[in-house]
Parts: sequence; C-alpha cells; structure tokens
Amino acid sequence: MREVLAQAAFQLFLERGFERTTVDDIVARAGVGRRSFFRYFPSKEDVVFPDHERCLAEMTEFLAAVDDSDPVGAVCDAARIVLRMYAADPEFSVQRYRLTREVPGLRTYELSVVRRYEQTLAGHLRGRFGADGDGELRAEVIAASVVAAHNNGLRLWLRSGGAGDPEAAVDHALDLVRGVWERPAGPSPALENPALPAAGRSGITAGPGDNEVIVMVASKGTPMWRVVQQIEAAVGEG
Repeated sequence: MREVLAQAAFQLFLERGFERTTVDDIVARAGVGRRSFFRYFPSKEDVVFPDHERCLAEMTEFLAAVDDSDPVGAVCDAARIVLRMYAADPEFSVQRYRLTREVPGLRTYELSVVRRYEQTLAGHLRGRFGADGDGELRAEVIAASVVAAHNNGLRLWLRSGGAGDPEAAVDHALDLVRGVWERPAGPSPALENPALPAAGRSGITAGPGDNEVIVMVASKGTPMWRVVQQIEAAVGEG
C-alpha cells in the first residue's frame, strides 16, 4: 500500500505539480480512503520520502551489530545503505531529486531527513570515542564528513539522470573521508583558531564549482530554521 500511494502521488506531482496536488487527489488516484493514506504517511511531504524510515532502521540495526575495530569504516559502510536504497529504483530517485530541487519546502524536509542520518552515525561514533575531551566533537565532525561525502557522490549520479554506477563516486568520496579520519587522533590546534565561528554562532564553508561540498558548523542550540536558512543561502538554487 505504501508503494501504491507513493506511485500515485508521484504521478500526480509530475502531472500537476506538488503544490497543486492534495491528499484527496492522491487517495482518489490510488483508489483508497484518506484513513489509508494517513496510516502510512503523516503528511503529503512524507510520501515523497517513503523509504527513509526503513532505511534509518536498517542503518541503526547495522551499526548495533558491527564490531568496534573500525568505527570510521563502519559509519562509511552504514552510509552505503542509503546509497543502495536510492540505487534500487533509479527512475524514482531521479524524479524525487528533481522534485525536491523545484519545491523549497521539500528541500527543507529533505535536510531534516539527512540530519537524522547524521545523528545516527554520530551517536554510534560517540559510543566508540566517548563524550569526554574531543570524543564528542570528533564523532560529530566525522559523521558530518561522511554524510557530505556520500551526498556529493549521490548528487553526481542523480544529476546525470541515474546513468552509470552510483557506487563509484560515493566510494571515492568515502575513501577520502577514511584517509583523513582513520589517522590516530592528535591535538586539535584548529580549536584555538579565532577565524572559526564563535560559540552560539554558525558558519558554512563551500568549495567552488558544481561539485562543491558544504560543511555547516553550528552550536547545539541553534534553531533548525536558522540552520536551514543558512544552508539554503549557501546552496542557492543549485
């Protein structure tokens, strides 16, 4: 039923546009009642991402079972679970990517989903590194790096229309992350760098070009709307 509803929704989104499609339109196309829709999806936005809850559960289960010998490698492998979910249905994934580029509300929703993946990875790493000293910081930064690397490779594939092997670009990006973060932890002089964002403020750095990687640094208490606002400003319409 989830697949039937998602398929009906996307047919309508492509025909009429996301904003002009209602839940009533979706259930009419699917031939079910409104109660059936809300049994599977809390909102119209959720139907655009029907597989992420299952993917998050699979990632959590994977990390719970993995050994402690290679924590960075483990979170990189966990990120590949998301890649396989996208690669399993290239046509749907490309349609969703194009739709989220066109609808600002969906881009915001997508960022909240990505943040949940990042928190899952960071939580696993905190359990390995500890919460004292640089352990928590290291966990957060590595998790953010893994998500940024994975998403950069994934977007290259989606922008191509789903052509070729999506794993190649993602594997290359994740190998770069492992090359940096699997080194033994040392002192962190950058923490004393006054150029870094001050406590309670946030900052974004981005590389030039179409294949840029954006890193967002924000204090824990920063409101989500502020984080999303700054990310949107950095990515622009790209």
